Parts: sequence; structure tokens; C-alpha cells
Amino acid sequence: MNSTEVPPYAPEWLELRESADAAARADDLLVPLRRHLSALARWEPGAGLVIRDLGCGTGSMGRWLAPRLPGPQRWVLHDRDPGLLEHAVARMPVASADGSRVTVTTKHGDIGRLTAEDLSGTALVTASALLDVLTPDEVDVLVAACAGAGCPALLALSVVGRVELTPEDPLDAEIAEAFNAHQRRSDATRRLLGPDAVAVASEVFTRQGMDVRVHGSPWHLGADESALTAEWLRGWVGAACAERPDLDASAVAYLQRRLAACEAGGLRVVVHHSDLLALPRPRPGGSV
Repeated sequence: MNSTEVPPYAPEWLELRESADAAARADDLLVPLRRHLSALARWEPGAGLVIRDLGCGTGSMGRWLAPRLPGPQRWVLHDRDPGLLEHAVARMPVASADGSRVTVTTKHGDIGRLTAEDLSGTALVTASALLDVLTPDEVDVLVAACAGAGCPALLALSVVGRVELTPEDPLDAEIAEAFNAHQRRSDATRRLLGPDAVAVASEVFTRQGMDVRVHGSPWHLGADESALTAEWLRGWVGAACAERPDLDASAVAYLQRRLAACEAGGLRVVVHHSDLLALPRPRPGGSV
């Protein structure tokens, strides 16, 4: 099957999914996060809370989160793509929830080697749609850095391997299984966690002495999201066929059926994700 989907980190795809991401993110996790940050005496003079957005892409996490947190903030946007960094900076909010100033700097490079020293002075590490494309070793490094620095982490929109399509199709389950296998793919140097990422990261954060909360953050896609649904379908089926080339013949017809239903407004899709919040446990005496 010839896949024509937009590459997963292309600005066009990130823009297309932004509104669905914003609607899906788990607002409930912001309650304990705000409580933690309000008690945190980790303020950089003249800058406020330092927040690092790992693999920031076009900056959608900052656009969603900065206006939901009070106080002055300095966001440090990390990405390997300088074009995405430029795009993200240009569209970051300028004010927080209480009208305080939000400033932005960037860091170009690999996020897989962060240390506790790198996170010194950081009030929060956050990321969106990142955790499931990491390896077990990369998760270990990230968690160790956060735990060592006493820094909370809010990691949003990790796939969990569950999709619901209405109406159902006999090929749904086989496509889903092949897609999940593709998300867990490995080569000589890397083995991705895919749908196992949230469970693995939760265990590692807990083992490092942090309190973990996980909340569902599903996309609910209907007629109003037909453009996103169609692009997601192409990527979903394309990845399944990349993992299972024997599916090609049946997958072509399957995709045509699904895209036709999508165009007619008759397809509903729930793509399940999870958001993870890890907070340092209070030290004796009640301080964080």
C-alpha cells in the first residue's frame, strides 16, 4: 500500500491535530499541578516559573498550558527541528492565566540526554505526543533527570493502543493490532515503547520516588473533524501495512470504505490517549 499521509512531525499534521489535542488534554491534572507549583519557591528572578517543553513541535502544548497556569513564566522550547522552533516561538502566548508575562527561549538538540543538572531551576517539564516514541532507555534517562532535579513532569497525549470506530468494520481489529505492533517497532539501535509507554513511565517514576497520576485524554472525532480523521486514517492504515505488508490488498479497500464514510459524515472515531503527571513527593516538614 502506498502511504500518502503527512509525516508525523510535519507542521501541517501538527496544525491539523491541535484543536483535537487541546480538547483531549486532561484538565483534571492541572489541579494538583497548580497546587504543587503554587507551593514551589523555585522562581527565577525576573522570569518566574521555568517550564521546559520537550519536543515542542509547533508549540501547541505551550499555547494550551501557559494561559492555564498563573504567574510569570519562562518557557524553554526544545526540539531538533529549527524550523519548528521558529514556528513555536512566533505563536507562544504572551500572558499567563493572571496576566503575568510569558517569555520564550529555545534549545536546539537531542532531548534524550537530559540530566538533573540540565533541569536545575526548572519548575516543570512537559511534552505532548512524545512519550510513546521513546525507548525504555530514553524514558529511564528522562525520569532520572526529573527525579534528580525534583522537577514535576506533565506528559500528555501518549497513545495507549485502543481505537473505537463507529460503525464497526471486520478489519478494524487486525489494522489496530498491526498499527500497535508498528508503534512498538525496533531496529538494531532502538525499540520504541509505543502503547506501553505510559505504563512503563508510570512504573519508573514511581520507582524513583515520585507520585504518579494518569488520566485518559481521548480524541473524539466526528463530522466536524473530518479532515483530521481522514489524515489520521491514512497514517493509521499506512503504519499497519508497513508492519504487515500482507494486509495491503485488503487495506486498500478498507481505507477507501473508511474515507468514504468520513467524507459523508458517517464515521465516528475515538482515539484513546493518556496524560501522565508525576510530582515529587513532599519532603519531611511539608516542603516540596
